[in-house]
Amino acid sequence: MLSLLAAASAVPQPLHWADLGLKRGLDLGFFTLRYYSLAYLAGILLAYWHTLKMIRQPGAPMAQRHADDLFFWCTMGVILGGRLGYAAFYTGGASGVPSLFTHFTPGERVSWDLLRLWDGGMSFHGGLIGVLVAIAWVSWRGGLSFVRVCDYIGVCTPFGLFFGRLANFINGELWGRVAGSGVRWAMVFPGAGDLPRHPSQLYEAGLEGLAMGVLLLVLFWKTRARWRPGLLAGSGLMWYGCSRFFIEYFREPDAQLQDFAARTGLSMGQWLTVPMILIGLALVLRALARPELGKAAPAAA
Repeated sequence: MLSLLAAASAVPQPLHWADLGLKRGLDLGFFTLRYYSLAYLAGILLAYWHTLKMIRQPGAPMAQRHADDLFFWCTMGVILGGRLGYAAFYTGGASGVPSLFTHFTPGERVSWDLLRLWDGGMSFHGGLIGVLVAIAWVSWRGGLSFVRVCDYIGVCTPFGLFFGRLANFINGELWGRVAGSGVRWAMVFPGAGDLPRHPSQLYEAGLEGLAMGVLLLVLFWKTRARWRPGLLAGSGLMWYGCSRFFIEYFREPDAQLQDFAARTGLSMGQWLTVPMILIGLALVLRALARPELGKAAPAAA
């Protein structure tokens, strides 16, 4: 009996998210400023600041006026694309029909739930599509190289991913799958039952944010990657796609898409990363196969 009690006491107790004392926002009295909103703001501002630093280097494909336009349109692309992407990819459920497009309350002609950003629900893949549309628009209007602008904007993407995933953890959302007994950092999240789970939000912050950021920053500042159009953007797409595909094995699928994951063998997030990996690989191979741009390439006026 004593040996059983000693063995039970030696079993480490799981961590509890609630014990961390995290709050989902700053209570300003009349308004709660959500950390998720602050994460978006921090990522966008840091990306804008770093873009201005990059375009001051020789051979930049755009001038500051283009960066200013991109700052606005990419912000709109992230918000609108992220929300529409979530509605299209992640609210279909068993029927496959996106509920945020079709859910109406009595007397409504449109589904206002689609506009309730404060309730959560954003898709990285939708935000990426929105940003690509914004880059295409600014590049077309300014006569810029779409691929080279994507290279520069791609270097700054990990800033927002890092802050966004940290905000997911602070919110206690998008938790991971149930972890084995050997995972000492597993955590019990509110609303996820009593079993400890992988803190997959932190895995994503580390791989999709921090590690990808280091990779792209080193490639830009320490190598001549920016002189090979598509190399930076392709490297970022491949890294994100492979990281997200791997982490999805530790991340709990959205409740409404668990049947989809069981039927197809892969989660929605994994299916959406496959074209990213293939496009990224194609961009890298194309960049390496073509001659490097000259150092004396003129900057945009």
